[in-house]
Amino acid sequence: MISIYSLKPRFQNLLRPMVRRLAERGVTANQVTLAAGVISVLIAVLVAWQAPRVWLFALIPAWMLLRMALNAIDGMLAREFAQQSALGAYLNELCDVLADSALYLPFALLPGVSPLLVFVVVLMAALVEYAGVLGLMVGASRRYDGPMGKSDRAAVFGLMGAGVATGLMNSTWLNVILGLTLVLLIYTLYNRIRRGLTEAAHTL
Repeated sequence: MISIYSLKPRFQNLLRPMVRRLAERGVTANQVTLAAGVISVLIAVLVAWQAPRVWLFALIPAWMLLRMALNAIDGMLAREFAQQSALGAYLNELCDVLADSALYLPFALLPGVSPLLVFVVVLMAALVEYAGVLGLMVGASRRYDGPMGKSDRAAVFGLMGAGVATGLMNSTWLNVILGLTLVLLIYTLYNRIRRGLTEAAHTL
């Protein structure tokens, strides 16, 4: 299934020189993970607090792009510079779900946008990531199957944020995009469970 996640190796190759310099300066994967999570929540609070000032929604796509880079950086620091740890695994999963939820919720405050639809998308996004982690419990790998994984959701909500900030997307468009995102999330949940079970069966 096509997903932006499949572009990750190329993205990592571009970031590798920077990651090497960060490691040399003593920056750790856990520090990057925590920083990305905290900044995500702060940006979400600012946008939600000033929701009538729709130009602030431009912060979401800008931060989504930078956050994707930080997520790649923390993983590379952990894997390539012997920084993997049990605490890091917890921080990586929990901070991602918390940050995603925080950054999606401000859209529920926009006039005409269905708060229920936003909340259900947030819930389904969390379930999709939980299903990905559950792959490890059944003897499979951590599943990142699409079509609506973390990177894909970042692209969708980044696009929505840009649309809101520029006035190019009204509430009807936003509700339609949220509805399509929900459908793709449901399919992604099914896909991760199905492929996780298949992988686990093959390892027995």
